[in-house]
Amino acid sequence: MTISITETPFADAASSERLERAAAALTAHGFTVEILDDAAAARARVRELIPAGAGVFTGASETLRLSGIEEDLNAGTRYEAVKPRTLAMDRSTQADEIRRLRASPDVAVGSVHAVTETGSIVIASGSGSQLPGYAGGAARAIWVVGAQKVVPDLSTALRRVEEHCLPLENARALAVYGSPSAVNRLLILHAEYQPGRGTVLLLRQPIGF
Repeated sequence: MTISITETPFADAASSERLERAAAALTAHGFTVEILDDAAAARARVRELIPAGAGVFTGASETLRLSGIEEDLNAGTRYEAVKPRTLAMDRSTQADEIRRLRASPDVAVGSVHAVTETGSIVIASGSGSQLPGYAGGAARAIWVVGAQKVVPDLSTALRRVEEHCLPLENARALAVYGSPSAVNRLLILHAEYQPGRGTVLLLRQPIGF
């Protein structure tokens, strides 16, 4: 399924200067940051960063889907993929096990809805299933972030979530699940206190919402 991205300022790629500013601020806040050219480079880098056999949970993400990272992590036998495992479990009898597996994987991988030039990360969610791992439950978190997601500050980041991301995700959810989406939960990461836990792969290329 292809979802068109409406042309708005929130769909424009940030300049190299803005990417560098965001990277410097994130680094000062304890995140590990790499600026990469495109999704292909991110796909290769994710494979390098995650050791074979690691338990990996992927949050719902158009960025991961479009880049091929989602398939790399959830298909095959290289990793202990949490998502396909939990989707095969019985929600009525194994809900607690599903919740624990998603909340504390070795590595949580996904994207974000905005990164600020002041060094904060904003992630919105309807269900919240990916947020515990991102916030600290996972031993390590990796976010792949398209260049259009860099914004000046937190207030602009929140506007991006409501004005740009939510309409696109709502259309996707209606097409795929037959029900609308909503910003039911919002995670804002201002800093990473544990060195090396949170890695942000900033792309010069726009991708995802």
